[in-house]
Amino acid sequence: MKTTPLTEKHIALGAKMTEFAGYNMPISYAPIKEEHQRVREKLGVFDVSHMGEFIVRGKEALDLIQKITTNDASKLAIGDAQYTCMPNDKGGIVDDCILYRLPEDQCAEGEQAFMMVVNAANIDKDWAWVNQHNTFDTKLINISDHTALLAVQGPLAIKAMQTLTDVDLAGMKFYTFTKGTFAGIENVLISATGYTGSGGFELYVDNKRAPELWDAVLQAGEAYGIAPIGLGARDTLRLEMGLCLYGNDIDDTTSPIEARLGWITKLQKGDFISRDIFARQKEEGVSRRLVGLVMPDSRRVPRQGYDITDEHGETIGHITSGTMSPSLGYPVGLGYVKKGFTKAGTHVMVSVGKKQLPAQVTKPPFYKPPNV
Repeated sequence: MKTTPLTEKHIALGAKMTEFAGYNMPISYAPIKEEHQRVREKLGVFDVSHMGEFIVRGKEALDLIQKITTNDASKLAIGDAQYTCMPNDKGGIVDDCILYRLPEDQCAEGEQAFMMVVNAANIDKDWAWVNQHNTFDTKLINISDHTALLAVQGPLAIKAMQTLTDVDLAGMKFYTFTKGTFAGIENVLISATGYTGSGGFELYVDNKRAPELWDAVLQAGEAYGIAPIGLGARDTLRLEMGLCLYGNDIDDTTSPIEARLGWITKLQKGDFISRDIFARQKEEGVSRRLVGLVMPDSRRVPRQGYDITDEHGETIGHITSGTMSPSLGYPVGLGYVKKGFTKAGTHVMVSVGKKQLPAQVTKPPFYKPPNV
């Protein structure tokens, strides 16, 4: 089992550790509901150093990116980030990822540079996929094993962290980034992104400097109520926002059109992998679609794999993610349902053991944080 540069820190803090995507990761330090609410109301810091990072650099770097991703990377200026996904040749999703248009200070004349941030469980698969399609004048560098990533999230994150950097954190727009000195560490990539819906940013740093960055973040945030947060609360936070988790809500068999990701599938940009499939799906529609489900009258959580049925008991889909929403106080979930049942307000049932529990289709996010 792999470790991150911060594994010993988590153990010393008494975290509950478990295997996740091949890494020994902290699931929680305190009750998950408590950690969840801390991020919603104050701020928390996550170790997400298990994520993968690929550098794509060269004269045809943009051409490669455009071929293997669905979004339009030509719209990115230096300092911009973009949510996108890599489709396979059957219309499924190899992975979803964040794409960064990097500064060109290390590029030769005429070159561009990007960083792809991919899911930990998919690093090897993604690396092979990108290399397989690199028929361009482009160099690929896998920096995953040398890069740590901290996510400082919550409405007080920017205020608490401003003492650690001269970068104007409050002035950074959502999905932009810059490189600067942070906690005395040079060349930290500071990104106004996150996976919680509560604001904040993410910090990319060399593995060797990660422990001191972690300590500095906790010290600077102490007066604002910061706490380390585990992957358990990370999951409940993202689910309240209706954000997809690879392996649950999207995978090699799900189309981005089915998964409500048509907004990152830009047909007008030109040819890319599975473009024709997505064009047909957008024109003709799809037989199933990912929807949000709320169960305000239930205390039973819809779990991955549970059947979704119509009011006559006929199976119309299945749950992909579910949780008891700490912010709302009732269960919410994501799942795929057949065409005809995707409209918000549609009443369906969720099979929980031998029971059929009522649920209602809704459009995510399930919860809108008041401080963001």
